[in-house]
Amino acid sequence: MSNQKAAHEQWSSRFTFVLAATGSAVGLGNIWKFPYITGENGGGAFVLVYLLCICLIGIPIMMAEILLGRRGQQSPINSMRTLALESGTSGAWAWLGGIGVLAGILIMSFYSVIAGWAVSYVIEAASGHFNGLTGETAGAKLGALLGDPLQLTLWHTIFSVMTAVVVARGVRSGLEKAVRILMPALFVLLLVMVGYALSTGYFMQGVNFLFAVDFTKLTPEAILTALGHAFFTLSLGMGAIMAYGSYMPKEASIAKTTFAIAIMDTLVALLAGMAIFPLVFANGLEAGAGPGLVFVTLPIAFGEMFGGAFFGTVFFVLLVFAAWTSAISLIEPATAWLVENRDMKRSTAAYSITTVTWLLGLITVMSFSHWSFGFEFAGAQKTDGMFDVLDILTSTFMLPLGGLAIALFTGWVMKKAYVQDELGLSQGGFNFWYQLLRWVSPLLLAYLFIHSLGF
Repeated sequence: MSNQKAAHEQWSSRFTFVLAATGSAVGLGNIWKFPYITGENGGGAFVLVYLLCICLIGIPIMMAEILLGRRGQQSPINSMRTLALESGTSGAWAWLGGIGVLAGILIMSFYSVIAGWAVSYVIEAASGHFNGLTGETAGAKLGALLGDPLQLTLWHTIFSVMTAVVVARGVRSGLEKAVRILMPALFVLLLVMVGYALSTGYFMQGVNFLFAVDFTKLTPEAILTALGHAFFTLSLGMGAIMAYGSYMPKEASIAKTTFAIAIMDTLVALLAGMAIFPLVFANGLEAGAGPGLVFVTLPIAFGEMFGGAFFGTVFFVLLVFAAWTSAISLIEPATAWLVENRDMKRSTAAYSITTVTWLLGLITVMSFSHWSFGFEFAGAQKTDGMFDVLDILTSTFMLPLGGLAIALFTGWVMKKAYVQDELGLSQGGFNFWYQLLRWVSPLLLAYLFIHSLGF
């Protein structure tokens, strides 16, 4: 058993940790990205490969990241330094925690701007502004929002404050209370949307699209997309899961907890698809509409259907809730580090980090209008300036390298006895996981990283 002492509060129960970590994992990627990449890559065959990738890369690395957090019992930077020294190696491994913390700050800077779109669309839906939208007017509506820096800054500010208020209140009073309300509410809202989808007459068409397996549509590019999404959807490599793991009770099973998180995260993504695709098909819209599926295609559907104002509002509230639970986890690692290393009050630390991410977010706000510029990366044309730069820096470089380093440290550097002690698995179960972590997950991540660079 580790001799480290907890620097902060702990979750009141394993279930609360599952809710919190699921909240970190469930975000815009589940409800916004998963449906459209499924649509673009042929449906059921893509889902099957995605689930396989979750098992081969997502679950092994998530178990490792939780393990490191719980054994270190501190913020990611301090945990990695402590665990490296405990295993008799260089304290420079603290850089692994530092890269994760920095990635969280950078991601939050643009994530809150995107989440602000969803906040804006809650108001749009509730006001009945989706009525009579066409493809052209729906695209123009989103374009007008993106081209208005003042409006984007307003929604970015509102979402940033929402996030800071929760983190400032601490583990039990802030994070726990938020996830205990937001996660059940998120599932209820999703089920309401699925319930409506059942009434459209196109539900089975949507289900067939999601689950009918057609490997002829599965390209090598689609497999890489599934691999990448399996890694990113679980919030790995950015310190969030490690920070949450540091608050995890010692008696809780890391393996069982990780499987519960992966199942809930995947369930949200699949339910989102089951809610969205019947609406798309019922209105004769395009399932593979790309990122515009949520902010252009669905508003058209809500504008045409009975009760569209209500269901449109429910959907975008759902999107805000999903983004909110993820955003909380993005600034928690940096907040915890300031509390430990600068002796700050938690509220001061949370508001300080949020101020930094808010200021950085203004770069993204301006990237859609006055500061927009284009460039090519890995054969793809980018048009949104620094927003694209930050997205590429974090998703293509920092997170995969962070996940790779977690696998290598836990599988090759940390003393095996410490890893076994923390996991508490049977010998057979431990050996299976350990070989996945040492060989399969790093090789897949390395391949993903190299391909993302265009090689």
